[in-house]
Amino acid sequence: MLDAFLVPANSIVTAKGDSETLEITGSVSRVFLLTLSITSVVEQEAIDIFVYTSADGSTWETKAVAGMEQKFYPGEYPLLVDLSEKPDAKFVRAHWDVYRWGRGSTAPQFQISVRLREVSAEVLREAAVAGV
Repeated sequence: MLDAFLVPANSIVTAKGDSETLEITGSVSRVFLLTLSITSVVEQEAIDIFVYTSADGSTWETKAVAGMEQKFYPGEYPLLVDLSEKPDAKFVRAHWDVYRWGRGSTAPQFQISVRLREVSAEVLREAAVAGV
């Protein structure tokens, strides 16, 4: 079961950027739980998180396969990412955009982590049976 951090815990983000590339060819279910953890923020700022795929690890799709609504506050935010319809996707990475407005410094600063965990086929079957 794939379980990896795209962005390690307590990483400081002050500008837009991309995570390390993660190979997903060993995954069985092709359904993943992406969790954004925000542990620290400054006031009047926002972060967007997107997931991109690649067939070769160097050329990335121009359109994100998943995206999370803007976040403003500390907390844990889950997002289910289903890549079962993208059999050519062999690599993933997270991309983030950050914004800050208001008075004072306009430099954003988030302390975050982004974790990607494969959802087991058993859990997916149980959810289907339960009608979730």
